[in-house]
Amino acid sequence: MTHERTLQATLRVRALSRVEGEGGLRARVRDGRVVEVGLDIYEPPRFFEGFLRGRSYTEPPDITARICGICPVAYQMSSCQAIEDACGVQVPETVWALRRLLYCGEWIESHALHIHLLHAPDFLRYDSAIAMAADHRAEVERGLAIKKAGNDLMTLVGGRAVHPVNVRVGGFHRAPTLAEVREHVEPLHRARDAALEVVQWVAGLEFPDLDQPFEYVALRPATGYPLERGRVVSSGVPGRTDSAGAGFDLDARDYDHVVAEDHVQHSTALHAHLRGRGPGKYAVGPLARYALNADRLSPLAAEAARAAGLGAVCRNPFRSIVVRAVELVYALDEALRIIDGYEPPDPPAVEVRPRAAVGFGVTEAPRGLLLHRYRLASDGTLLDARIVPPTSQNQAAIEDDIRGVVVDGLDLPLAELTHRCEQAVRNWDPCISCATHFLDVRVERE
Repeated sequence: MTHERTLQATLRVRALSRVEGEGGLRARVRDGRVVEVGLDIYEPPRFFEGFLRGRSYTEPPDITARICGICPVAYQMSSCQAIEDACGVQVPETVWALRRLLYCGEWIESHALHIHLLHAPDFLRYDSAIAMAADHRAEVERGLAIKKAGNDLMTLVGGRAVHPVNVRVGGFHRAPTLAEVREHVEPLHRARDAALEVVQWVAGLEFPDLDQPFEYVALRPATGYPLERGRVVSSGVPGRTDSAGAGFDLDARDYDHVVAEDHVQHSTALHAHLRGRGPGKYAVGPLARYALNADRLSPLAAEAARAAGLGAVCRNPFRSIVVRAVELVYALDEALRIIDGYEPPDPPAVEVRPRAAVGFGVTEAPRGLLLHRYRLASDGTLLDARIVPPTSQNQAAIEDDIRGVVVDGLDLPLAELTHRCEQAVRNWDPCISCATHFLDVRVERE
C-alpha cells in the first residue's frame, strides 16, 4: 500500500494473531472505494457433524466438546439439550442450576482470557500479552487469577477445565458435594472484586468510532441473564419499520428454520444469514446479549455497566471489551448466587431413553448463540446433525466492520490501518476452529 492508497490499494494480513484458529483478512480499494473485503478462513474443515452420524445418542457431549478447548461447555450443554429435547426428557431444576454453574466457569475463564491476553494488547499498542506484561504486569496477573477461578469452577463441576468429562445426557456422572462447592466461595469473591476493577480499567481505554446497525440476536430466558437456556429473540432490523424487519421471539426449533448458512469462496466456514430479513447483517455475542438483556443483569453488574458509561444498547464493536467485562462480573456474581442456594441433584442425572425424533438445543457460548440439531433413530443412533457456531453467524458482520474501518481510515498510515483492521476482527473474539465445522466439497467438470 503506497501513499496513493486512496486510489488503488490492497491490504492483506495473511495470518491473524491472538485469535483461536487460523485465518487472515484482506481489503481491496479501487478509485477510493472499498470494492472487496474478506475474512479468509483457511483452517481445514473439522467435519464434526459427519463424525456424529452413526454414533449413539449418548456420545455428542463428549465428541462436540472437542470442537473447542476454550468453550467446550457450550457444545456440551447445547448437545445435551438437543438430545433431551428429541427424547422428550425434562431435567430437574437442580441439574439446571449445576449446568448454569459450569457455564459460569466457562464464561469466567473465556472472558478473562479474551480481555487480558487477546484484546487489551490492541488498545495498549502491544504485539502480544507477553510484551504487554513487561509494562502491565499487575493487569496481566489479575486476568490470569480471574481465569484460574473460572478454570477451577469448571474442574469442580466438569471434572477438568478443558473438555470436561463429568457431563452426560440427562445431567452429570457425579454432583459435587456442598462442602466441595463452598470451597470456591472465597476465590470467587476475590475474582469478582478483581472483575469490578477490570470494568473500570477497560472503560478508560480509547475506542475508535464505529457504530453498526446490526440486528442483534440472543437468548432471553424467563429469569436472569442468558447462559444455558431461553428463547431466541432479536432486536429487529434497525431503521426498518415493516413487519419483515420486526424483532422475533422464537423457540429453538423455529430458529433452526430462520438461520441459513451459505458457502463463500474465500472461507472453509459457512456464512450465516437470517431468512427473509433483507440484506442487513445480524450479530450474536456480548453486544447482542447486553442489548436484549441488560435489564436481567444482577444489580452489581448493572451498576458496573452504568459506571462504565454503557447505555441500554452498545453498537460500537470496539467497546465489546467493556461489555465482556460487565458479563465477567455477572458470571462471577451468578456463580456465587448459585453456590449460596446449591442443592446437590440426587440423582445427578435422569434416565434418557431414545426415540425417533428431532431435537434442538441453543445456549449462549461466550462468543454468542450456539445451535445444535440432531435427528435420532428409534434406537438412539444419530442420523443427522447440524451445528451452527457463533463465529459463522458473525462472519458477515466482522467483514462489514473491516469495510467500515477501511472506509474511515483510508488516510491512515499502512501500519495503523492494518492494526485497526486486525483489532476489528479481534473485537468479536472469533473462534475460527469452531466455525470450520463443515465443508460441502463440490467438483465441477467441463
